[in-house]
Order: sequence, then C-alpha cells, then structure tokens
Amino acid sequence: MRLVSRQRLAFGVNPTVVAVVLLVTATDALTKIWARHALASHSVRVLGALWLRLRYNSGISFSINQSGPLLTTILTIVVAVVVVVIGVRAQPGAPAVGFGLLLGGGLANVIDRLAANPHQVTDFIALGSFPVFNLADVSITAGFIVLLASVLRGERLLAR
Repeated sequence: MRLVSRQRLAFGVNPTVVAVVLLVTATDALTKIWARHALASHSVRVLGALWLRLRYNSGISFSINQSGPLLTTILTIVVAVVVVVIGVRAQPGAPAVGFGLLLGGGLANVIDRLAANPHQVTDFIALGSFPVFNLADVSITAGFIVLLASVLRGERLLAR
C-alpha cells in the first residue's frame, strides 16, 4: 500500500491557503456587518487620525472607476479566478499565507459587492486623508507584501 500526501489528495490545493481564505473572508464579513449597523449614523474617532467611518465604494481600491461598478465587478472576478488558479498551488509557508491573504481579501470584497444593492463594497477604516478602506483591503495589501518579500528572499511561490 502506497501512502499519498494530503496535499496530493486535495488535488494540489494547499490547506493553509484555504484556511487563511476562510478566516479572512469570515472576519471581513463580520466587521462589515458590524460597521453597517454601528457606524450608520455616526463616525467614531479611535486614536489620532484613525477613524471608523462608514462609506460605500462602487469602484475598486482608492475609489477608482466608481462610475462603472459592473466592469469593476467583472474585472475583480477575473483577477480573483486567475489568482485562485495560481494560489491554490502555493508553496507551504509564507507563500501560502500570502496567497491566502490575497485571495481572502479579494473574495471578501467580491462577496460584499455582489451581496449589496447597489453593488458597492463597505469601507469603514479611515486614516487621515487616505481613502477609507476595510479589512479585506488590508488583507490584499498584506498578502502582496508577503509574496513580494518571499520573492525577494528567493523563495519559490508555487509547489511543483
């Protein structure tokens, strides 16, 4: 009898990527639900220039392309599918976490956009004059930084 690794049984899907995606997506959804209720009538100053302020974004990051939410949604889904196809084969360790953060943040924003009517993403973290963002945006940025750091350290991103 030959033993087959768990990763092989899962058709090459890295379980770390899946776990991070689920954690990010769930956490983001819960914080957006909270923000839509708790911040509907007022903003909250947290510390210094950090505010919790409810905003809706029909565009992509930094409110780009707000006039074309359908195009934004389609483009986001296409990018997400490409990242999924690549990311599920991530090398264990930092690359798996990086792809998980990237995928989780992207999926969370797509779900939020598709579930909302009109199709907009819920943003609620404001830092000075920087555009208002959410935890999914933080996750996407962190995932990109982790992947960039992995590449700069000479790590392989994908399993063979």
